Amino acid sequence: MANYSVDKEILEKYLPNKTEIDTWNDTCYVSLVGFRFMETKLRGFKVPFHTDFEEVNLRFYVRHKDNEKWKRGVVFIKEIVPKPALTFVANTIYKENYMTLPMKHSWTNSAENLIVEYQWKKGRWNNLKVIADKYLSLVKADSEEEFITEHYWGYTKLTGSKTSEYGVEHPKWYVYQTLDYLIDVDFADIYGSEFNFLKAQKPTSVFLAEGSEIQVKSNRIL
Repeated sequence: MANYSVDKEILEKYLPNKTEIDTWNDTCYVSLVGFRFMETKLRGFKVPFHTDFEEVNLRFYVRHKDNEKWKRGVVFIKEIVPKPALTFVANTIYKENYMTLPMKHSWTNSAENLIVEYQWKKGRWNNLKVIADKYLSLVKADSEEEFITEHYWGYTKLTGSKTSEYGVEHPKWYVYQTLDYLIDVDFADIYGSEFNFLKAQKPTSVFLAEGSEIQVKSNRIL
């Protein structure tokens, strides 16, 4: 997870109705996130050839007030996957913004560290890579890591007045300490010219989280 401090204004057009930008220590973030789905099931069933695959997404953080309580969630600017069927279902049924591109990943577990890398090709290969130590620590309360990882709702802008809300359940994650990283991404080509500045901007943080079982609940319309 590579996390960047950005101006709220560039995110306004992506903001779903009934949500507002969520910040940590008065900082508005977008995150470039790479991960791998494993043993994926759709409504309890495995879809052949679509259980294990990479995904890279660019996302930001929002909150929605429901019965006087705040729900903290994420909005995806774009999600990249390697299989056209995933893109078709996500874009057609769930109105997400998926893109299909060639992708690959590598996980290297040496005696000293972990090296995790995700790559996706649009004209050229883009690269998100982190080198971390091998010692897990629980995400600390009120930390930046908690803010980035502990959003349990997803929000999708359907129209100017309609928003899709869905729940995401997972246990509190553990993280590894980052030793080094490499980010080589053509942000303008993939995500739009308004994100071109990220190519030259140093992220405020980069960390590697240990994955877990995740359950995505059915959506509702706000």
